[in-house]
Amino acid sequence: MVSTTVDQLDDTPAVKRRDWKIIGLIGAGHSCSHFFQLVFPTLFLPLAAEFGYDFVQLGLLVSVFFVISGLGQASSGFIVDRIGPTPVLRFGLACFVVSGVLIGLSTNYAMLLLAAVIGGAGNSVFHPVDFSIINHRVSSRRLGHAFSTHGFTGNLGWALTPVFMTTLIHLGNWRVAAFGAAGLVAAVLLLVWVGRDLLAGRNETSAKSVAGLGESSSRQAGSAAVDSTPDLAQQSVGRTLVTLVTQPALWGAFFFFACTSIAFSAVQNYTIPMLGDVYGIDKVMAGTTLSGFMLASALGMIAGGFLVGATPNNERTVALSLIVAGGLLIVLASGMLISPLAMVAVGLAGFCAGVSTPSRDMLIRKITPKGATGTVYGLVYSGMDVGASLGPVGFGLMLDAGHAQGPWVGAALAFVAASALAMIIARSVNARTGPQALVS
Repeated sequence: MVSTTVDQLDDTPAVKRRDWKIIGLIGAGHSCSHFFQLVFPTLFLPLAAEFGYDFVQLGLLVSVFFVISGLGQASSGFIVDRIGPTPVLRFGLACFVVSGVLIGLSTNYAMLLLAAVIGGAGNSVFHPVDFSIINHRVSSRRLGHAFSTHGFTGNLGWALTPVFMTTLIHLGNWRVAAFGAAGLVAAVLLLVWVGRDLLAGRNETSAKSVAGLGESSSRQAGSAAVDSTPDLAQQSVGRTLVTLVTQPALWGAFFFFACTSIAFSAVQNYTIPMLGDVYGIDKVMAGTTLSGFMLASALGMIAGGFLVGATPNNERTVALSLIVAGGLLIVLASGMLISPLAMVAVGLAGFCAGVSTPSRDMLIRKITPKGATGTVYGLVYSGMDVGASLGPVGFGLMLDAGHAQGPWVGAALAFVAASALAMIIARSVNARTGPQALVS
């Protein structure tokens, strides 16, 4: 007998409440990931004043954090698929708590480096964990909203860190701020522990607890077809890796994330000086414009969640929104706009890029074989770390060489390349599985 899934039940209030509780818990955890990414940067000035570290030493702490995170992200998905996402999620949050406490107790550079390593290890697990839970536990009716909320809460985490940390530094000192960061994450860890039953298992288990058995014969056939596919979680890590790396769609997704990360790195790191050089906008207004880009991107993610359910062709949403974002950056690079319109164009580009995010995550879902959700998301999202490490250096060289608009042009080209990769991924999936790709 085939077990009932959540998607085969009526969309009752109980199912809706359950979905949004899961989405809320995952969003809270993801906000902690983005929050902790900025803990070290917000402590640069007090650490320099306390210990006399230069910015090379301080920057190295952040580099170590992200190198460990990138390496861990590519491998943590294998663990998620084999022991389940909930213990790995608790591990990640616990690492942040330990890292924050260690920062607060630090008396030398070695302790700060160790805190960066532990924090990076914690940060590495969130994409494999979160997307595994979303794909296994949230009804398909709300997958688009789950993906958009996931991205939105990450941006909220980024926005919270400077306010939270600088406030505690002002009220106490940098050690109080570090302990406060650890306490904030500890509170989320407690919430995740209390809600562990919501996050554990797969849709089939949850469906039984909500409404019991009963499905149509056509859905039975569809479920049986999925169940007959090999479950990669039951295979060795080596065989799973071989199976995945031989799939062109997986490599396409990896380079897609690398391209979008390169584009975002150009905008985030160099928009302030470019607005000054090209449009004569002062640093305060340019910084406000960059904040507007991030806020607009977050709003775009929310809007993009509705588009996921409106069309099955997620790749078209991704491609179109990124092409429009790239076109806006080209217009900015041309220098043809007046200053107020240039600021608006930056925000619109952020909104369009944000719209692509939920459809992007749904597209990645389509290339995921059974039993490899965490592994796939971990591998392809590691492309973001690659792009984030390459983009700032390359675009910085452009500016040093006198190409004042170079990063905007490069970001536009990266967005266009990502849109082409999205279409290639979709065609590869359809050629292999037909319109309905298998999902773990």
